[in-house]
Amino acid sequence: MQRASGGVDLGWSYPLGARLGRGGVNFSVYSKRARAVDLLLFDSADDARPARTIALEPPRHRTYHYWHALVPGLAAGQVYAYRVHGPNDPSRGLRFDGDKVLFDPCGRALARPKVYDRGAAGRPGDNCATALKSVVVDARDYDWEGDRPLQRPYESTVIYEMHVGGFTKHPSSGVSPEKRGTYAGVIEKIPYLVDLGVTAVELMPVFEFDEQDAPAGRTNYWGYSPLSFFMPHRAYSSRRDLLGPLTEFRDMVKALHRAGIEVILDVVFNHTAEGDQDGPTLSYRGFDNEAYYMLAPDPRFYMNITGCGNTLNSNHSVARRLVLDSLRYWVRAMHVDGFRFDLASILTRDASGRPEPDPPVLLDIESDPVLASCKLIAEAWDPGGLYQVGSFVGDSWLEWNGRFRDDVRAFLKGDAGLTPKISERLLGSPDLFAHEDREPEESVNFVSCHDGFTLNDVVSYDRKHNDANGEGNRDGADDNRSWNHGVEGPSDDPAVETLRNRQIKNALALLMLSVGTPMLLMGDEGRRTQRGNNNAYAQDNDLSWLDWDLLRRHDDVRRFVKLLIEARLHLHQPKGVAERTLNELLQAARVEWHGARLFEPRWEDRESRLLAAGIHDPEGKFVLHAVFNAHWEPRECELPVRADGRAHRWRRWIDTALASPQDIARWSEAPRFDGSRYRVEARSTVVMVGAAS
Repeated sequence: MQRASGGVDLGWSYPLGARLGRGGVNFSVYSKRARAVDLLLFDSADDARPARTIALEPPRHRTYHYWHALVPGLAAGQVYAYRVHGPNDPSRGLRFDGDKVLFDPCGRALARPKVYDRGAAGRPGDNCATALKSVVVDARDYDWEGDRPLQRPYESTVIYEMHVGGFTKHPSSGVSPEKRGTYAGVIEKIPYLVDLGVTAVELMPVFEFDEQDAPAGRTNYWGYSPLSFFMPHRAYSSRRDLLGPLTEFRDMVKALHRAGIEVILDVVFNHTAEGDQDGPTLSYRGFDNEAYYMLAPDPRFYMNITGCGNTLNSNHSVARRLVLDSLRYWVRAMHVDGFRFDLASILTRDASGRPEPDPPVLLDIESDPVLASCKLIAEAWDPGGLYQVGSFVGDSWLEWNGRFRDDVRAFLKGDAGLTPKISERLLGSPDLFAHEDREPEESVNFVSCHDGFTLNDVVSYDRKHNDANGEGNRDGADDNRSWNHGVEGPSDDPAVETLRNRQIKNALALLMLSVGTPMLLMGDEGRRTQRGNNNAYAQDNDLSWLDWDLLRRHDDVRRFVKLLIEARLHLHQPKGVAERTLNELLQAARVEWHGARLFEPRWEDRESRLLAAGIHDPEGKFVLHAVFNAHWEPRECELPVRADGRAHRWRRWIDTALASPQDIARWSEAPRFDGSRYRVEARSTVVMVGAAS
């Protein structure tokens, strides 16, 4: 290899980013139309000027469109950045600005100066003192102690969607103050997750994101404003050293795996924190605006399919490589078990925004051998109008089933004509997925998620209350399919509270008794409320944090969830019946549909708000009889009999109209019930277990 002037070797174009080796650190970045690139080395992230500037001069430091150099004597923890010089001509889609200091798009860690200023990256002039920089990482420097991703099968998976910061930030969490809202705080609360019974946590964005990308005076809390696609978010670490977040995140993954809990990351590969044409130049647009973003027909502007100002050009070869490298890194170096792709339908669009039948980035993800064992979950829609639930590209994807959420909410509040749809949702939504060559577990069922009302607020508010967001209550969805049960917001009326509690349990029962992969929102098991705010993306306060006192106050709901999960994963079955999960039973069983009277589901009666399902064990040992009554009146419901006309020996597993602990029993401890009919109270769920002999 030839040596360049100043003790800097020419280096290699591959791999992209900064790679530590025996000879030093190899730096490589992509920029097609740049005229010159400067590599800046800093002694610390807070330095206003680089300690050393290395000019990467073509053709020696450029191979094709890759700029590279190998710098001897550097180590992990080295802070670096770039200046990229080239034409600034927005009318041609070119936005080079040599005054701006840029972090490495493929860098493995990010350094944030104490005086970081997003605004300075969008104003004319030099922003070196306030700019984000990158950090050299040695990804091999960690003892995993034999840890590997868990590869739990879908049929025994229960997902818990959670926000790393919000999970333990509230003082009531009991976590030590220095660890609240951190990866270390999550570790302290693993025993709670184990006791609840969930098998996977789906973490809202933990890629380093821009907290300043929010309305004035607020903080971006959710994290859907990605900066680096490789670095764990620094603010979620209790450690202050440059590489501390990397170690602490790995500690969390390793601890969760030891507890049998998988780690799924909510990833945002549809846009970046740079925003629209008036946004800051932080990295990507300063290296190659045309490669990283979809540009409008007038290239001065960005396609804003995401609603966040820009749209990542994910099917361009360079952006696609960035996505694949990021996913592989989180699997290889961070041991995560899977990914949930935010607004995944955007990844099907080409550079002009048109959907492609075979989008390269999705086919690459699905066929990549490193990702072969990962759970891949798609939010199969986007703000541009694509809705691909049941038709998302590929064979191995799970899909968030928004129809499940909408239909269950509407049914429980008493909307007419929903029983046929509820029968579909209970069976894994064959109306959506049956034409696909997929397993029923690939429908990710949920009634609430981070985006929208919490489950408590679904039963406590008729309309959104987003005034705290400072947008005049115009933001957030207006269609929530919610019902306040007579009082808008908190109520001290015992009747209202009793009915709300019952409705929450009805929703949870439908969720856990349906074929598919269930997902529970953080805190729904303790009636966490956002006080009617259905778009709390910039509310980093007790509006969004999990109040652990609520878990204690509503322990009956937590117990109800716990026993549902226990039964779903570890079915205690009669002697001689093969061991299986509830999900497996529901798929294998023969299902008969009933109304209050046997074999009369009344599909055509729009005013019918009751549905019963007879779920027959394929081995003929027992039957479940589940009744979902969304009517405002009770119903006397017939119970099935055996084929020989004799009565089953019934046990009552669930009756949400009863006070805790009678509302649910352990599957194996359900009390006996003698009779051929059961009174199902208004707005309640009943599940009976009948032995065939």
